Amino acid sequence: MSISLMRRINGWLFALLVLLGAGAIGFLTARHDRIVDWTYNSRRSMSPETRAVLAKFNGPVDVVSYASPQGDLRQTVAAALQRYQKAKPDLHLSFVDPQQDPAAMRNLGITVDGELILHYHDRQQRLDTLTERSLTDALERLVRGNDRIVAFVTGHGERRADGVANSDLGTFVSQLEQSGMRAVPLNFSQVTSVPAQTDLVVLAGPQASLAPGATKALSDYLASGGNLLWLVDPGNLDASLQPIADALGIRVLPGELVDASSSALGLKDPRMIALGDYPPNMITRGFTLTTLFPEVAPLAEVHKSDWQIEPFLRSSPQATTQPLDGNTAAQLKGPLDFGFAFSRLSPSPAKSEQRVVVIGNGDFLSNSYLGNGGNRALGERIFNWLLGDDQLISMPSRGAPDRVLRVSQGELSALTIGYLVVLPLVLLAIGGLVAWRRRRA
Repeated sequence: MSISLMRRINGWLFALLVLLGAGAIGFLTARHDRIVDWTYNSRRSMSPETRAVLAKFNGPVDVVSYASPQGDLRQTVAAALQRYQKAKPDLHLSFVDPQQDPAAMRNLGITVDGELILHYHDRQQRLDTLTERSLTDALERLVRGNDRIVAFVTGHGERRADGVANSDLGTFVSQLEQSGMRAVPLNFSQVTSVPAQTDLVVLAGPQASLAPGATKALSDYLASGGNLLWLVDPGNLDASLQPIADALGIRVLPGELVDASSSALGLKDPRMIALGDYPPNMITRGFTLTTLFPEVAPLAEVHKSDWQIEPFLRSSPQATTQPLDGNTAAQLKGPLDFGFAFSRLSPSPAKSEQRVVVIGNGDFLSNSYLGNGGNRALGERIFNWLLGDDQLISMPSRGAPDRVLRVSQGELSALTIGYLVVLPLVLLAIGGLVAWRRRRA
């Protein structure tokens, strides 16, 4: 057999093997899909938070899309929900043509072609914009049930729930509202007691003394089984708030916390307390993100009560207290607690357990500091625990930490010179060297 014929046979065999391999790959990919996402935390795939929400459902979820059969809207909706159905096989999708019965659509309030209604047990959520963020928020509201009413005390210089100032809580509260919480103001100059339907009261660092009527209303609410989040600022506790502190059995210690070891994390102000380790507690179980707390008031348990008290925020042993202006109190050494979680059997027959959280800092959830480390994730855990949504506490935090590249001015200058000056000169030198060697050859 000639050499040329052998080469032809080898070429035909190689081509045949390539075709067989391509066919095998096509056969396998048609029946078994395998997707690999190499972005940080698999950002382009279904987020860990979405998977965690889907895992909270006990039973099927029915999704009805009111989309016209014309066009490719139904295919788009089906493709978007396909990932959810893989994670939760009993998530069912059905379509209804809104043009078949316009009167029924008006009664249902369908106004957008492709609008979705999610059904779970006797609850439902509507969705007119289909993105993973909006769908996950709708699923979280569906798990939570009815909207939770969170009343923010106002009228005494507290941080505003809808404010945009640096010290306000507007950014955090707007995110809470997307997940099934409804923030309402609570002004005791207009009401004499906390409304009965309130699920949680937030007292966010009042700057002025509470009126006797407001103090009594909050004390009565606490005594009747209401849940409370109290954000305390450093300094002597105002006398109007002392009855609440006495009822909980705690004291706000003098001075504010400072921790020189924070400089190891690049923090220039020792009053910025960084935490990466937390005492064991249901709120912080499995929580490993670093949180930052500026200007912290240390707290202490002063007498036993019928509350079960668990500290969940504690400074490092290197922390100490420093006196505030005009305060000559003795220096206290760490570790010092500045976050307590209280729980007890509820006096109210409507719920089994009453919960309270007191934190010696109100800035960590403010507009200025919310984006630092795990502040937002910790805040969500606190609210979920206070509202009794224990199944949502351990959900992964939202977002990816590597979306912003932070470089100093010196590093930015080095990058600019490197890419605009050094790199072109190196390439030019390499090109000149190659040309010189070719001429010599």
